[in-house]
Amino acid sequence: MLQRSEPAPRVDTRVKALRRFAVSITVFNIVGHLLLGFEQAYLTPVAGVLTGYAVELLLETLDAGAAGRAARYRGSLTQLVDFLLPAHIAGLACAMLLYGNESLWPTVFAVAVAVASKYVVKVRVGGALRHVLNPSNLGISVTLVCFSWVGIAPPYEFTENVSGWLDWVIPLAVGTSGAILNGKLTGRMPLILGWLGGFLAQALLRAAFLHQSLAGALLPMAGVAFILFTNYMITDPGTTPVKPRRQALFGIATALTYGVLVLMHITFGLFFALVIVCVGRLAGLVALAAWRAVHSRTARPATEPAAGAEPAAGAEPAAGGGTEEEAGDRATTAPPVPTGATP
Repeated sequence: MLQRSEPAPRVDTRVKALRRFAVSITVFNIVGHLLLGFEQAYLTPVAGVLTGYAVELLLETLDAGAAGRAARYRGSLTQLVDFLLPAHIAGLACAMLLYGNESLWPTVFAVAVAVASKYVVKVRVGGALRHVLNPSNLGISVTLVCFSWVGIAPPYEFTENVSGWLDWVIPLAVGTSGAILNGKLTGRMPLILGWLGGFLAQALLRAAFLHQSLAGALLPMAGVAFILFTNYMITDPGTTPVKPRRQALFGIATALTYGVLVLMHITFGLFFALVIVCVGRLAGLVALAAWRAVHSRTARPATEPAAGAEPAAGAEPAAGGGTEEEAGDRATTAPPVPTGATP
């Protein structure tokens, strides 16, 4: 008699997104170094990934020991691999987007900052502590601020060794794969639309009121680097809002902040704009949590039931409280692995 096989455990969509993103960025780095013309040394992505693994495992071990819980990488090999995916993504992203000449230390530093930020900077959302600063973007931005001789990898490296129809195929392939990933798995299409619409708006405003070249203001949108930032950096599910309207506002705010930075003649505006908006969101979440804590303490005496009183018939216990977005956060951030890049 044949026994019915147990169904395979359902994989969370966020883990699926991390796996596909990790595969995509790995393949892109390999092809980039071998064929496209990436300027960094071959050892740079290796150093970035190994640094990410080491820092992630070390900090998780320390955090688990301090909290008296089991480390999240313990268990099966699949658990270990899934746990290290964000560090893998951050390592390759920093290695691909930074250029430190012949030195590997800027990449090592950026990856260490990216991974460590997830353990150091957290805020309580929906009853759970979450990191809200985009790790890879933060690591890159801190490195650019700390080391003036480090720059962003030249945008032409993504298509340096190709010509003709491949100049069109590569951006189209990167954009299409990113749109599919965000449309089906991360649910961040409203954020992308808000970001693109905001970027167009700031370009039009600069052209209309400051007499700047509209073509020049829109030119960054034509590059592969912008497409990568749009689909894989700003859309990090762990550090962006859940509700579509708030996603769109997040994207618009990032685009307008970029426009202000351009007017101030500040370079690397894409990365700094995202950091500023993430920090602003962090400040807002901290202020909201403090206000709720004060409000709950002042409202408790009037709302607490008498001792021994039974709940009303048909009443159900609250599922953690919080806003609708926080409920969405609890539903979408349950898997046991932290978010990495952004992409």
